[in-house]
Amino acid sequence: MTGTDLTDRRRFGFTTRPYLAVDTTTGDPIGLDDLDIRIRWLLDLITAAETGLLTRLWHPATFDTLAAGHDSQGRALPKHGHVAAARLGWTPTYPDDIYVPSRVTRVVTAHATATLRTLTYRDTAIAALSARFDPVTGHLAPPASGEVYVPSAFARGVRRQLVARASLVDDTASGAKISGPATTGAATTDDGTSGAATSDGAQPTRLRITDIQTPPQVSAMARLAATDKQLAELTVTGDTLTLTVKLPTAAAPTGRAQWRAVRLTATLPPHLHGRAITAWHLPTLILDGRGLLLQCAATEAVPTSELSTATVAVGVDWSPSTLGAAAIASESPDGLISDFQGYTYDDRGLGIKLARLQQEGQQLHRKSARLRRLAENAPPKLRTELDAKIAVLDANRTAVGAKRGKINRELAFHFARQVTDYATAADATVIAVEDLSTLEPRGHGRVNNNRAAQSARRKAADALAHTAARAGVAVVAVPARGSSALCPGCDAPLSRPGGYHHAWCESCRLGGNRDHVAGVNLAKRALLGRGAAVRTRAGSLEIRSTEHAPVRKCRDKTGPTPARPRHRRVRRSVPRSTSCEGVNKSKSRPALQASVWDTVEPAASRDVSGSREERGSGPPGT
Repeated sequence: MTGTDLTDRRRFGFTTRPYLAVDTTTGDPIGLDDLDIRIRWLLDLITAAETGLLTRLWHPATFDTLAAGHDSQGRALPKHGHVAAARLGWTPTYPDDIYVPSRVTRVVTAHATATLRTLTYRDTAIAALSARFDPVTGHLAPPASGEVYVPSAFARGVRRQLVARASLVDDTASGAKISGPATTGAATTDDGTSGAATSDGAQPTRLRITDIQTPPQVSAMARLAATDKQLAELTVTGDTLTLTVKLPTAAAPTGRAQWRAVRLTATLPPHLHGRAITAWHLPTLILDGRGLLLQCAATEAVPTSELSTATVAVGVDWSPSTLGAAAIASESPDGLISDFQGYTYDDRGLGIKLARLQQEGQQLHRKSARLRRLAENAPPKLRTELDAKIAVLDANRTAVGAKRGKINRELAFHFARQVTDYATAADATVIAVEDLSTLEPRGHGRVNNNRAAQSARRKAADALAHTAARAGVAVVAVPARGSSALCPGCDAPLSRPGGYHHAWCESCRLGGNRDHVAGVNLAKRALLGRGAAVRTRAGSLEIRSTEHAPVRKCRDKTGPTPARPRHRRVRRSVPRSTSCEGVNKSKSRPALQASVWDTVEPAASRDVSGSREERGSGPPGT
């Protein structure tokens, strides 16, 4: 570690579920089924109000205001979304004869403003890219000097939207009939004008996001972070989390009396016990297949990590064969050195399982799409049967996606724990990972590119930043271009004499595993650019420029030896005595460890009064 004082603060998230709900007015317990119904009423009110607000604000004037950052009187907009919306007069509307507290309106306006602020960057990029788009050839001209940088993947997506819109304009100009509303059509503004092109097919020089996109869909969730104690209050005592929130008692509440406070009790996850938590934040309420889920956040005190004084760095290369590989580079009086002997992560076969599940999900998607095409012109009776089959396929695809999500999370945190232990054993104070915004899978075929694009790299990067922060190790993102193709010693292109996974430099006589060489390059970029690191708005560290310095191969071993399982010696000269019945009852053989999470101790049994085992909403249906 770089220091022992817990001076840095880091926010992280976790999830939990309530096991008890009590009405604070009467003191009566509420069944979790009834609680889910009341939560659904709250989410329906929030979703309908936010959808209407985004639809009314979907015009260029909204994004011009947010891009300028000032209101009509020239004052700077506050950072809090609900305060900025109140200053700009953005107020959601509700149906008549329905009473909604003002704190619920805060939840609606805070999330709507945050969504529009995020889309403001996309609006600016679309305006810049549309000015360089040629509708005849369908290509983008090179950017001018001083233009805002746009990632290449983002530019390709916008170009596809511009091509689709140009073809739509050409069909409209030629008199072709277009059935149904197009998703890329222009949106009409409040003053009655539209961003569509003229009837002669002329392409505007500047398009906006409202011209090629529709308002975003709203997720059914209640973000309580924008409220205060009048709507929600959170307290944590020991390993118990208590949330008091006001919920409606009817689908359409007509007065203040139909909003009553409910006290929810949940258990903190075991991995949070004993940690230096400095603050607990109000959660986000969502409903999934199992009921109410609390997505909570907390601020934790972690050791200080100084990037400017780092002398040993670990480079993590995202590998196509496994999730990642790591290598070490250190700074010495003679320059940068490395032993070029890295560590390759063993995913324990989970990568093959993820590839199989991904292929299964794609097959279900293709079959569902084919049945939808058949159902369009099918008779009513046959269409009903096809719709039932489509519903089954969609449910199976959702289950496959949920299983992939669980495996990805397990894989990400296991990878983060392994790499953090590797860096701690090597006394490294910084971990360099490839910047995912500059890393695009290409050149390996359609199947492999798609498989690499859907891997758990983003989850692994977030898990690595969270796990390394608790150990006092800083995680910094460095550019990925050329890390696997250039020599760490002379910065010349590498050859592949032994195949794709082998790299060799004839001039420097350096070589080894391709992923380990890339890890050395990434660690070198982190050590050379540690003085130019910048912190993004999300709080992560980035190095956006690359420098070169020769890395010398040292004979001494600089990296730690990864732990390997030791096999017990077995005397094979003496045959084993087997039971006559074929079953050895004298020894109990425990089952193999199926997952890294099997070592977690189960939570202590709590009172299940009011849980789903004891329904408060009447007897279950037969």
